[in-house]
Amino acid sequence: MIHLSNITRQHGSQVLFRDAGFQILPGTRTGLVGPNGAGKTTLFRIITGEEEVDAGEIIRAKRTTVGYFSQDVGDMSGRSALDEVMAGSGDTVRLGGELKEMERAMGEPMSDNAMADLLERYGSVMEEYEHKGGYDLDSRAQSVLTGLGIGPDRFNHPVESFSGGWKMRIALAKILTLKPDVLLLDEPTNHLDVESIIWLEEWLASTFDGALLMTSHDRDFMNRVVGRITEVANKSITTYGGDYDFYERERDIRRDQLLASHKRQQEMLSKEEEFIAKFAARASHAAQVQSRVKKLEKIDRIEIPPEERAVRFDFGEPPRSGDDVVVLEGLAKSWTRPDGEEHPVFSGISGIIRRGNKIAVVGVNGAGKSTFLKVLAGRTEPTSGSSVIGANVELGYFSQHAMELLEPRKTVFETVQDAMPQAGIGIIRNLLGAFLFSGDSVDKRIENLSGGEKSRVVLATLLARPVNVLVLDEPTNHLDIRSREILLEALKNFAGTVLLVSHDRHFLRLLVDRVFEIDHGEMRTYEGSYDYYLGKVRIT
Repeated sequence: MIHLSNITRQHGSQVLFRDAGFQILPGTRTGLVGPNGAGKTTLFRIITGEEEVDAGEIIRAKRTTVGYFSQDVGDMSGRSALDEVMAGSGDTVRLGGELKEMERAMGEPMSDNAMADLLERYGSVMEEYEHKGGYDLDSRAQSVLTGLGIGPDRFNHPVESFSGGWKMRIALAKILTLKPDVLLLDEPTNHLDVESIIWLEEWLASTFDGALLMTSHDRDFMNRVVGRITEVANKSITTYGGDYDFYERERDIRRDQLLASHKRQQEMLSKEEEFIAKFAARASHAAQVQSRVKKLEKIDRIEIPPEERAVRFDFGEPPRSGDDVVVLEGLAKSWTRPDGEEHPVFSGISGIIRRGNKIAVVGVNGAGKSTFLKVLAGRTEPTSGSSVIGANVELGYFSQHAMELLEPRKTVFETVQDAMPQAGIGIIRNLLGAFLFSGDSVDKRIENLSGGEKSRVVLATLLARPVNVLVLDEPTNHLDIRSREILLEALKNFAGTVLLVSHDRHFLRLLVDRVFEIDHGEMRTYEGSYDYYLGKVRIT
């Protein structure tokens, strides 16, 4: 379908690809991985034709439709949610209009030759219309919107009334409804809850029959959807047959083999260079020396790609809290709408959070998870009932809003230093290294950081403080897989209490030992791991 052969692409002085090859074949499901800045987005843009290559060849099969979902949704206005989704299939709508116009023309008198030409054109347009799924476009758009959490009661709401996260879902629905031959998805699970993620997994498996190329920071989602991994790194593109877990194992094996080959080559080169240096001045060995010099000139030197540094930080023992960290009694919260009516979020929540618990707070979008965490963290008062904090509790709270509170003009180092003023430079740098800030990156201003980098800064400042209870609202948002693994390891080793909301099932599976589910305003408690909870509610 799409073949990239010997492509080279350079941005300024940075070479992204050199003589790299890659192909998208019908029906393949591929995960695209690689470090930030390696060229994943550039590869997407090359496939869509938004960017040109400096050298190489790109071959696309005729009539191949490419659908590309990126995090830049653009402006949305002037349409309902459903109309916005339908507008993404403009070519299909146009073809439907052509068919209707030709059907009308067939009722008019014309010559046999004109009718024959019209029928031939009608058959060609109808074939393309069928290929694009034109006959079920409306029902498909409704089904996709509903699957992504926007039900029939909101189909006709203006897109301007939706928040940024919901607009991302509408943009994703546009691309899925398009039914392209090649589907490019850049972080499709951002802003989706678990139910929508599961729906998308099933839709890709049972409904979509085209080729898929996607990036995702959700390990479980990647493992369930893709059958191969393409890595963009070190100026090359390498494809591995298997899911993400297989890729990690195979990548490590290949690196070990490369290191062994590099060591053997270096030993050989050392011996040859030693011989040349020893006998270079002797006329009797001139022919041998020249022969070995030419041999070394022809050898392809094995290059070892830079290794990702794994920096661990000892967060130390937090101050001990009382055994009962938080006692909840009849807790309820409601918001007052602009029209003055009370909107209940949850009510009647009772229970005890015990020292050392690692608790996942789960529930569908809008169930009140974030509001519940705000009440626990003291950021908003309950409408009724009580949330009593236990003895010696030092609580740290993370939310997406916390990133907006960072001082834009301060550097990464200065921001973390403010959180631990008594610490030395080495300790601060070690902490920053654990959160993937090293070298010059510690001197970057907050205003120049990406969303993921800002999240890491906030988490670093939070874990630097002597807290014994962490309340975390979507800490994994914007974090790539490696950053999530670093945070996961830190929280597993954290000796205090953790309550968190996250849609990353892999993260929850390896961390939590209790689950609080908020459903229709009430809370159910599951005394076990996240897998135990999934087994009880039959979510896969």
